[in-house]
Amino acid sequence: MARVYSSGDDSIEVLLKRFKRECERESILREWKRKEFYVKPAENRKVQKKALERKRLKKQRKLEMLGRRKK
Repeated sequence: MARVYSSGDDSIEVLLKRFKRECERESILREWKRKEFYVKPAENRKVQKKALERKRLKKQRKLEMLGRRKK
């Protein structure tokens, strides 16, 4: 749970900015968006499989680019 305490002379804008940063650091919004809707297990596996494929292709392209530079 993100909490922000005031030291007395902090403005609301500063506290809000600090709170947003704390929420981002704890990835509260990301988790909330992920749990907002139920995703079937099969759908979840499908999404993860796509993500792995994208990651693999990105790594492959990076290695190809490095190979071209060395020649």
